Amino acid sequence: MTVKSSALLQTRCAVFGAGGFIGANLCLALQERVGRLVGFGRRAPPDALQNVEWVQGDFADPDAYDAALAGANAVIHLVGASTPASANTDMIADVMNNVVATLHFLDACRRHGVQRVIFVSSGGTIYGVPDVIPTPETYTPEPITAYGVSKLAIERYLSLYRHLHGLEYRALRVANPYGPFQSAAKGQGVVAAFMDKALAGQPIEVWGDGSVVRDYVYVADVVEAIIAAMSHDGPSRVFNIGGGRGHSLNELIGAISEAVGRPIQRTEKAARIIDAPRSVLDISRAQAELGWTPRTELSDGLARALAWRLGELAKVTAPV
Repeated sequence: MTVKSSALLQTRCAVFGAGGFIGANLCLALQERVGRLVGFGRRAPPDALQNVEWVQGDFADPDAYDAALAGANAVIHLVGASTPASANTDMIADVMNNVVATLHFLDACRRHGVQRVIFVSSGGTIYGVPDVIPTPETYTPEPITAYGVSKLAIERYLSLYRHLHGLEYRALRVANPYGPFQSAAKGQGVVAAFMDKALAGQPIEVWGDGSVVRDYVYVADVVEAIIAAMSHDGPSRVFNIGGGRGHSLNELIGAISEAVGRPIQRTEKAARIIDAPRSVLDISRAQAELGWTPRTELSDGLARALAWRLGELAKVTAPV
């Protein structure tokens, strides 16, 4: 799905977390589709984003991103300072680096006259252990990790800022994204971690017996959902963004094994209390209101992710 509208072409957009996994893919897709695009990140931009107007700085420092917000009427918030596993180890730091930092960010958006914030939340952790599968947005969230609690808190503050200050927003509860620019080293997802292990011929670690089910969505589909949310004018403000069906870890391992063309060794560890046994999102609201639906089957997405990863590895091993 390609979104083309005069409203989008007039948009002056700032992407926060532009150098990350989703951010890099989003910037590449937005370059020719918005009036102005600014990327904000902690490091210099990846080579693929050399043509993007760039502001480098730390999200924890509000003074660092004034230049990125100047003139922007739409902002995409992709910054995350923790993972579902790390957030539980230091909950105070998680709140400070994510929730409090986002409050400073929202105040800065108000000062700069930003009209809309798109926040990428978590569909995989925000619902906890739901007894309704697939899980709709109307289900009461009961997160079982500090990571999910922080994401939910930010959603609630976005709603409050809209009520108090008129700052419009959309929150996208993204399931388990995967694809190009995803880094196993940064703990960005099980697909990247398993794929790297498979390519290196190393065993992967599975927490439990591999029966837990997750909803995997290819990053290009996530990007199209974000772009659709930028100009959405329907009644809803929170959307599930997933792949449309669930896959067990055992199924995922089998699919990655088929993609790389070799068997994958595995070691099993005790199941973790932070892992819900089943997480699959009901995406009917996004389909109805955003006109969005995932286009990429898991096998096709894994093949594209593998091709990108092999290209990156070739750069590392190429002679200078």
